[in-house]
Parts: sequence; C-alpha cells; structure tokens
Amino acid sequence: MPQSFRPFPPRRKPPGSRPLADLVGGCIGPVLGKHGFGEADVLMHWPEIVGAELAGRCQPLRLQWRRRQRGDEAVEPATLIVRVESASALMLQHQGAVVIDKVNTYLGWRCVGQIALRQGPLPPPPRRRSQPRPIEPAALAEARALVGAVEDAGLAEALARLGARVLKRPVKK
Repeated sequence: MPQSFRPFPPRRKPPGSRPLADLVGGCIGPVLGKHGFGEADVLMHWPEIVGAELAGRCQPLRLQWRRRQRGDEAVEPATLIVRVESASALMLQHQGAVVIDKVNTYLGWRCVGQIALRQGPLPPPPRRRSQPRPIEPAALAEARALVGAVEDAGLAEALARLGARVLKRPVKK
C-alpha cells in the first residue's frame, strides 16, 4: 500500500509558556562560569537560601575553586566570596558555618567549604513600583466617549484606560 506524499513534516504543537529562567540559562551560564558559579541558583535564590535579613546585608560575588593537581580525583569544596557591608561583617563571620550549610543544603552537595568576606558597599535595592490608583468610573466613561469606535475591543479598552488617567492629571502651567 503506497504511503501518501507529505511535502512538509507534521506540525508540532507550539511550546507553551515557559519560565524565563529556563530560557535565559543558556545565555547567562557562560558569564556566571567566569565568576565561578556553575549554577545561577546561588545568585538567583540568595534571599531564599540565607534569609531576607542577611541577604539585604550581603551578596555572593563568586565561587573560587582550588586548582586541581594532576592525578587529583577528589574535588575540594569551593570558597564562597561574599561582599558584605562593614557593619555586618562580624555578624556574617559568626554565622559563616550556618550560611555554608544552607548553601550546600540548597545545592544538594558539599559545594562550599568556607566563606571569604570582601567588605564594600552593596548596590541599592531595586525600587518597587507603586500600584497605580484605581480609575474613577466617571473618567473612564468620559475617555470611552472620546476614544470612539475602534475595531479591536482590547485596544479600545486600553486607550480608554490611558485616556482616563491622562484626563485626571492636573494641568501644569
């Protein structure tokens, strides 16, 4: 029985939405590798690993691995280099063993053997965007009237919301 001719291969289903971390891994991996981070998990999940309070006072810089000698089969744990503000350095020094245990537990193997502190200023935390004030129904109705007839309902609604916010702004003189 002859097979039917298919000029194109069968279509595969388009991939669904995926987390951005899955897509960025290939791009960010080589950059992090230069700083000793084989995995981005330590950087990306630092607040979850050490806690929000400690993460606000320090940040990981790199993992520093010892050079392997010829014939050396065992992999020695790395040194985690952490930037810390001078006021928090003593606290982190005393909690070093706990931080090492938390990082190793998170990674699932004995990756870090010791911590080295580098004192210096931390970058400011990212600003949180404030939530926009709710749109007043009267301003939204006025903006819808000004928008008029637009074929795309989603576009019309977006223009109406934008117009309502613009109409309620005070006029600068």
